[in-house]
Amino acid sequence: MAKLFHGGIIATGSYVPEKVITNHDLEKIVDTSDEWIVTRTGIRERRIADKDTATSDLATIAAQRALERAHLTAQDIDMIIVATVTPDMHFPSTACLVQKNIGAVNASAFDLEAACSGFLYGIVVANQFIATGLYRNVMVIGAECLSKFINWKDRNTCVLFGDGAGAVIVSRVEEGYGFLSQILGADGTGASLLTLEAGGSRRPASFETVEKQLHYIHMEGSEVFKFAVRIMASMAEEAVKRAGLTKEEVDFLIPHQANIRIIEAARKRLELPEDKVYVNLDRYGNMSAASIPVALDEAVRLGLVKKGDNIVMVGFGGGLTWAACAMRWAV
Repeated sequence: MAKLFHGGIIATGSYVPEKVITNHDLEKIVDTSDEWIVTRTGIRERRIADKDTATSDLATIAAQRALERAHLTAQDIDMIIVATVTPDMHFPSTACLVQKNIGAVNASAFDLEAACSGFLYGIVVANQFIATGLYRNVMVIGAECLSKFINWKDRNTCVLFGDGAGAVIVSRVEEGYGFLSQILGADGTGASLLTLEAGGSRRPASFETVEKQLHYIHMEGSEVFKFAVRIMASMAEEAVKRAGLTKEEVDFLIPHQANIRIIEAARKRLELPEDKVYVNLDRYGNMSAASIPVALDEAVRLGLVKKGDNIVMVGFGGGLTWAACAMRWAV
């Protein structure tokens, strides 16, 4: 059997738009309140891209920042994976647009769609290329412009989502570090719970799809919440178990930033103190595939993550999908 290399994250980068929409701003356009939103979600504000900014623009800045911190050039990147549900267009892929923007002339490039689990799906895919030795440096980006697909009159969804991008570079790391466990899962029977129905081959754009507002995000909130509480907690615990760790050996949890009550369920399952869980959804809301990489980058830049720390990342999303991994921080 061929030798397998140890893959891990060697650098991070992120970017969020400058424009901020607070809960008080939303009170002026939809029937809601700051208290209602904070109590049920933990969200206080979110970042929104302007009309001329697309997902590839956010992803490009995050990618450039990750390259700078890795002390690599774009030519050193062998593959670019962009996880997104809000691509610039159906094709070409957002990853190809990022490749052009940063000048990664040696990289293959493709998009991956697993909703809010997309970044971790991309991480697991990237690690296979590193582990087998086929590639040395794979860039994984989670990037979204969800604000462009939100019905700002729907108080059930417009309060939840924001825009942003996070990038990491997955490379070979020394033995004993890097990824310790990886979990991917899906349940297509829950496909109807979180959808953006129109614009594809099933319901191409038409007068009818626009009139019925099918180009907006629709969500069965209570059902998604019940699924998320169960799966986030159980998969976080499973990732620790598969890594051969105990709960006491977990140094940090970086969860998908969708709802503070869902995050709390995962934290309690791992029996972690609050200061061992990174939370930024109060400032950004749910950024789907960008959520975890932005949180990871912030935690790294704040010095909360140190070499040798055991970190768990876990997320869930439309599909329904879920993903988790445990890793020993290598840099």
